[in-house]
Amino acid sequence: MSLTDSLFGRPLATSEERAEHVGVAAGIPIFGLDALTSAAYGPETALSLLIPLGVIGIQHLIPIVSAVLILLGIVFFSYRQTIAAYPSGGGSYTVASENLGTGAGLVAAAALMIDYILTAAVGITAGVGAVVSDQPWLQPHTMLLCMLVLVFLALVNMRGVKDTGAAFMAPTFLFVGTVLATVVVGVFRVFAAGGHPVALAEMPHTMPATIGYLSVWLALKSFSNGCAAMTGVEAVSNGVMAFREPRVKNAQMALTVIMGTLVIMLFGTAWLAKQYGIMAMDPEHQGYQSLLSLIVMAVFGRSWFFHFTMWSVFLALTLSANTAFADFPRVTRAVAMNDFLPHVFILRGRRLLFSHGIYALTALTAIILLMFGGNIDSIISLYAIGAFLAFTLSQAGMVKHWQKQDASHKGRGWHMFVNGTGAVATGATTLIVLAAKFTSGAWFVALLIPTLILLMVAIKQHYTRVRGEVVEQAPLNLTNLQEPLVVIPMARWDRMTEKAMRFALVLSKEIKVVTVNCDDGEESLCEIWEENIAKPIRDKGLPEPELITLHSTFRLVVSPLMDYILEVEHQHPDRKITVLLPELVVKHWWETLLHNQRVQLLKLLLLVRGNQRIIVVNIPWYL
Repeated sequence: MSLTDSLFGRPLATSEERAEHVGVAAGIPIFGLDALTSAAYGPETALSLLIPLGVIGIQHLIPIVSAVLILLGIVFFSYRQTIAAYPSGGGSYTVASENLGTGAGLVAAAALMIDYILTAAVGITAGVGAVVSDQPWLQPHTMLLCMLVLVFLALVNMRGVKDTGAAFMAPTFLFVGTVLATVVVGVFRVFAAGGHPVALAEMPHTMPATIGYLSVWLALKSFSNGCAAMTGVEAVSNGVMAFREPRVKNAQMALTVIMGTLVIMLFGTAWLAKQYGIMAMDPEHQGYQSLLSLIVMAVFGRSWFFHFTMWSVFLALTLSANTAFADFPRVTRAVAMNDFLPHVFILRGRRLLFSHGIYALTALTAIILLMFGGNIDSIISLYAIGAFLAFTLSQAGMVKHWQKQDASHKGRGWHMFVNGTGAVATGATTLIVLAAKFTSGAWFVALLIPTLILLMVAIKQHYTRVRGEVVEQAPLNLTNLQEPLVVIPMARWDRMTEKAMRFALVLSKEIKVVTVNCDDGEESLCEIWEENIAKPIRDKGLPEPELITLHSTFRLVVSPLMDYILEVEHQHPDRKITVLLPELVVKHWWETLLHNQRVQLLKLLLLVRGNQRIIVVNIPWYL
């Protein structure tokens, strides 16, 4: 087995696609890990803004998390309907494009792509942050760890959906199991202590209050931060086609398990934080620990279970970026199918994946990590806006979808109500999140979305122009057929140029051999032209090629050749100009460095500065 097969798996035939489909158990880690792991940081991001309230701030966590859960429930029922209505994959882009128009679809696509990039970055940084909390000596190596995790995720995802699900199943259920165990044991101890539990490890002291009450604005900002727990819930509706039959039922079941588990973990950790009186720590504070790690310490102490849980959180959070790797290529493919992204995103790779989407996501995530130094607090300020904008457009599109159905359609009114409620709720949340996070970095996302839309529109215009120029529906045009005028750039006479000359003699009766600075000497082309080239051609009764010598004062070669070819093209407006380029093809890539690349440069210039009447033909000589 080759190294490539060991890393990425053997190539899969198109007929093997069905075997790559997954069931509910594998679908949960592939499409739900991002949503599930938000329980590790969702309550903390909401509570961190309440630190100025001191101990009182902890009391406001439950109402804020409850508001997030209500919104989560609305979105859950909305996406169950979307899955049923779009069994071939009902992502925001598809739903918005088909029901609200191209403009809304592009907004949804831009928002989704940005959100998936940030999802990958947040998942990786949160996971590395979890292990740094357990092993502080790793903090100086945070960026290196982030990059290693990113490369690992890319390699695993290149093996295909089925292998990815198998690889991530154990870490997913390990994370869910440890967090649920913490919630269950914590709840038991709270009731066993009569509502006044004692932490089994020393908790950090809560900072004294600097403000006296919770303002509406602070509550909205805390709610907007807590909404980070909802990112990733759309992933299942995007990836319906990855599930095995019955596809809709399996996708809906996976979504139900993901949402039900997430609700328990979010509310359970928030409730335990209130009961144990645990306030989130300032990330800049020395000895910072995440809220989840403090809750686990309070329930189990700094025991083996604490370390075990932290490592499971690290694994799950870092792998949660896989949701982006699962869905980003699907979104880019859908957009590229409509000519708004390069068509390379449509191509399937060796493992039946849209590999170029994975390449793009890996590169863009690396850029985000480098820009923000692997700091989750800096990245998370950009987070959730794209997701909620996509939610809103998807739900509004579904309302329009149900309106198009016949009035006798069973449950049409109820479906419209559910999706309409989802559209209003997520739309209002989008405005809250945008306003609350605008100065913290949301302005960047708000600016990036229209920029990305303009780029997609420009790509569409390019493909439209190309299609208009090259698509031909008429019969073959056989008028004005004639031999081309052949030009051969030639520095010396050897086997490569002989091969080019033989082909030229077959191709045309008018051949121009062009050389630059024909110096004196035995090896000079000018010296051997008559004996080795012109005379054998005349003896054979063939038209004699014309030798053109160009003089270059400053020893330039490519530029004079290019100017001459363009001049010949200008002098013969009714002829095709065929340029034959003799080229050495080496066996090993490093041997290329041993030879000049004038042919490559001339070829590039001919393609850039040429036109429809200049034809470039490679004449390869294989070593």
